[in-house]
Amino acid sequence: MLKECECGAEKRGREEGNVEGRDSKRRKQKVEESLEEVRTEGASLGPKVFGSATEMYRYFLKLVHSWSANLDLNQYEHLVLLDLLKKGHPESTIKIGEGIKAFQVRDHPIWNTRCFFLIRVNGSSDAFSFRKCVDKILPLPSHLKVDSSSGNSSGNRNSSRGGR
Repeated sequence: MLKECECGAEKRGREEGNVEGRDSKRRKQKVEESLEEVRTEGASLGPKVFGSATEMYRYFLKLVHSWSANLDLNQYEHLVLLDLLKKGHPESTIKIGEGIKAFQVRDHPIWNTRCFFLIRVNGSSDAFSFRKCVDKILPLPSHLKVDSSSGNSSGNRNSSRGGR
């Protein structure tokens, strides 16, 4: 369908119907994601303030992938992770036990992924999911939630690391 504009040139009109293209679906998804972020209020963990669940998630994701394995995290990150654990873990008192001496990034022996480990004052250690803790404090958008049915907590639909 062609329409004539004021300058005399012909313009193609919009097609009517319920047909949505790939781009419109992407735009709609981005709008929904940004609305989810707007709906959530910020939260503070230790000295750090987060404006949204996505911001909090990205902070910990970057930290877990940038910190060297098997090294204690600095005092600032220790305070942030301790508060994350206290506010976000359903059994934080059991996880913390007698107290936490340090936090480290390690490779999980079962899941073969990098994750946060707490090292207790008695020398024992335990892993915990920052994603689950974040989701309890500020609900994550659906594409970042843990998929408990597949055991895949990467947020990636392809559970293999090699792509297609």
